[in-house]
Amino acid sequence: MRHAKSSWKSDAPTDHERPLNKRGRRDAPRVGAELARLGWVPDVVLSSDSSRTVETFARMKASLGFEGEAEFLHDLYHAGVAEVRAAVARLPEGVGSALALGHNPGWEDALAWLSGSDEEMPTGCAALLETRAATWAAALERRAWTLASIIRPRAL
Repeated sequence: MRHAKSSWKSDAPTDHERPLNKRGRRDAPRVGAELARLGWVPDVVLSSDSSRTVETFARMKASLGFEGEAEFLHDLYHAGVAEVRAAVARLPEGVGSALALGHNPGWEDALAWLSGSDEEMPTGCAALLETRAATWAAALERRAWTLASIIRPRAL
């Protein structure tokens, strides 16, 4: 999932600290609710540690029905395919599903690498990926995933 819409008009001193804007604050819980409605509640959440990803998750957590704690990783701030693969590779084998929350262009690149799907991921967009791989290590091979669906906030 890509973070919800952020504000370019804030007083944040750095890009890392930019907050969500009004639309982002509205969209995050709506996307969480749609993920829950579709039965896509993750076992774990791996997120960039930027303000806008932390706020996206905080605003969607209740509507998503996620009861665990997210792991906020600086390595996922403006990450690409390699960083996403490294974060997911550390998941224990008992984990059945994960939500990775981050930024573009890395998230579009990761989606294309993992599934072969060349899709646009606007802010707040969640790409739902499925795999038949038996382990997380096997799932991290190129094109080991199928794009099942995309949730776009504007369509909700």
